[in-house]
Amino acid sequence: MNPHRNRLGRTEVRVTELAFGAAGIGNLFTPVTDSRAEQAVTAAWESGVRYFDTAPHYGLGLSERRLGAALRAFPRDEYTLSTKVGRLLEPAPFTGGDDLANGFAVPATHRRVWDFSAAGVRSSIEASLDRLGLDRIDIAYLHDPDDHAEQALTEGYPALERLRAEGVLGAIGVGMNQADLLARFIRETDVDVVLLAGRYTLLDQRGLTGLLPLAEQRGVGVVIGGVFNSGLLADPRPGATFDYAEAPAELLARATELKAVCEKHGVPLRAAALRFPFGHPAVASVLVGTRSADEVRDAAAMLHRTVPAALWTELKDRGLLPADVPVPPE
Repeated sequence: MNPHRNRLGRTEVRVTELAFGAAGIGNLFTPVTDSRAEQAVTAAWESGVRYFDTAPHYGLGLSERRLGAALRAFPRDEYTLSTKVGRLLEPAPFTGGDDLANGFAVPATHRRVWDFSAAGVRSSIEASLDRLGLDRIDIAYLHDPDDHAEQALTEGYPALERLRAEGVLGAIGVGMNQADLLARFIRETDVDVVLLAGRYTLLDQRGLTGLLPLAEQRGVGVVIGGVFNSGLLADPRPGATFDYAEAPAELLARATELKAVCEKHGVPLRAAALRFPFGHPAVASVLVGTRSADEVRDAAAMLHRTVPAALWTELKDRGLLPADVPVPPE
């Protein structure tokens, strides 16, 4: 199998359209066994996925350890790996508690320390390499610098730029769930890629105003995460979540209408949600968080479903998508 890969900006780093998001195998919300985590990564590989993303934040390093262990079964030059910087993990006195306050069902053996300093970035990369047990990291993202923008811009970014110049990293970027600060990084730095979570979906197109056109103009690759908006676009039903909280009634109604139009055209809502971001030429990959082999296979199958042009047209006609939003070719 030789999966199609998109190049990130002006770098030689390439990513597959479907990326494996490894927060789930870091025990996001509920535990996953080592075996199921390995099976999920293997299923991704067998489905043609060659881009894998993790972070120290995910399960206090558990995601990095599990992902690295699973990927060691595959040729290193055949996949792209990204992790993130900005949260250092420091040992903490263990009193038997868990990390669910931060979203992860793991023992609270460490604490996260925000650090976008140059020394912090280098320390984070070294620690990630140790947990991964791999020889290199292809992409490093500044992770959620919302409340640390100035340090990330003046200290963290230059440190990543130096690591890129030294050949330690192939590409550098920023990952967030807001578009405005990502656009500032594109304007003020030489990032290769931005990871935008939850802000370019069938329900939320805030990334289209400013960020995506700027990325296209500057030749910066875009990876889209959160295409299901944490669940609502995967299965719109009462109690479904939008951005990790119960979806408001009006959003649930909108998602339900989106689902009805998709089904009218013989397309699962999940397939349309996964395909939608590729209407914009700046988008290189869609990152899907998966925690089992079945979820991985489903995502791969959905991404490759044909979505007829008539579906996008009807969504626009009904006001469910803006009239000027770019949509993928059939």
